[in-house]
Amino acid sequence: MSRSSYKKVVLAYSGGLDTSVILKWLEEVYGCEVIAFCADLGQGEDLKAIKKKAQSLGVKKVYVEDLREVFVKDHVFPMLRGNAIYEGSYLLGTSIARPLIARRQIEIAADEGAEAVCHGATGKGNDQVRFELTYMALHPQIKIIAPWREWTMRSRRELIEYAEKHGIPVTATKAKPYSMDMNLFHTSYEGGILEDPWKAPPEEIFVMSVSPERAPNKAREVEIEYVAGNPVAVDGKKMSPAALLAHLNKLGGEHGVGRVDLVENRYVGMKSRGVYETPGGTILHAAHRGLESLTMDREVLHLRDSLIPRYAELIYYGYWYAPEREMLQVALDEAQRDVTGTVRVKLYKGTCTVVGRKSPRSLYRLDMATFEEDDVYRQKDAEGFIRLNALRLAIRAQRKKRSTR
Repeated sequence: MSRSSYKKVVLAYSGGLDTSVILKWLEEVYGCEVIAFCADLGQGEDLKAIKKKAQSLGVKKVYVEDLREVFVKDHVFPMLRGNAIYEGSYLLGTSIARPLIARRQIEIAADEGAEAVCHGATGKGNDQVRFELTYMALHPQIKIIAPWREWTMRSRRELIEYAEKHGIPVTATKAKPYSMDMNLFHTSYEGGILEDPWKAPPEEIFVMSVSPERAPNKAREVEIEYVAGNPVAVDGKKMSPAALLAHLNKLGGEHGVGRVDLVENRYVGMKSRGVYETPGGTILHAAHRGLESLTMDREVLHLRDSLIPRYAELIYYGYWYAPEREMLQVALDEAQRDVTGTVRVKLYKGTCTVVGRKSPRSLYRLDMATFEEDDVYRQKDAEGFIRLNALRLAIRAQRKKRSTR
């Protein structure tokens, strides 16, 4: 299918520099009708203004949809049930948002009879993979336009110049060209002034949290209630998934919780420096693990933990709709059946510490674990247990002794 045969294209539109330039570029290069789709994932922007901006650039049809509850319930919470962390630090806030945006693009394309979908991800990053794997998993025949892999512009500085030339209003400047992505789960920053991994991120870039140094001198304790691995209430108050996450973002942000500065390995092969804020997610991750320690069988816990790196990697790479991720999700969710109870965490100057946990499904037995006198555990049994487990070590040592004679 040639460029001229595209009559309609659905663009994942954020209103930022890249996608605003892409709107004009698609009209110039493809001569097609552009349908803009903006997902409200809790980025805190004026979505009415974003819609008006798209219309001012010539777009006749703009979809603006509130997907916050869907995002948290069907994407963030399943990911948190699996304790997904990429390379030990990154809670995958950008990674988990892309499959949802891409899925809605495909659905809108089907409703509108569009031949193609378009995204604003660069040819160097992970997002292009996340978008396009989702497109192909859900609609293998759809055509994909990736402007960063087609146009001659090579940097965001050139995009700014293009925008100025065509009268496109943008907030990025040549003096401050770093990229920012925000949703209800996190905010990420990369590029521009952050590309030197030796330089600390400037304090003024952060939007969700205060620095730990400026956080209150008094700690704040918070109780989070879980049912089958999902948080359902904070300090005794039931909340919807999106409302609960937003509330914990506020509490965590006030205490400087959730900042990460990471040099990560992108799927396309290069290393990249990213700075992240995930206050509510950091609290939920710590609380969830605290409750699991009380309620999960040892071998189930250990086996599940061995799956976490692979599970996190699948999400980071963009395989949310791949069969292996879906298979792992079933196993991870099965392990969450008894993860029900309440966790108390303490927030203090950038830290989140579990200080209490209780559960009706607890496996913790005080009468077993106590160092005081008990009538349920025969300490003498430990001797045989140790001897049997040490048998292979003893045989190996005897062999070694014979070989040295």
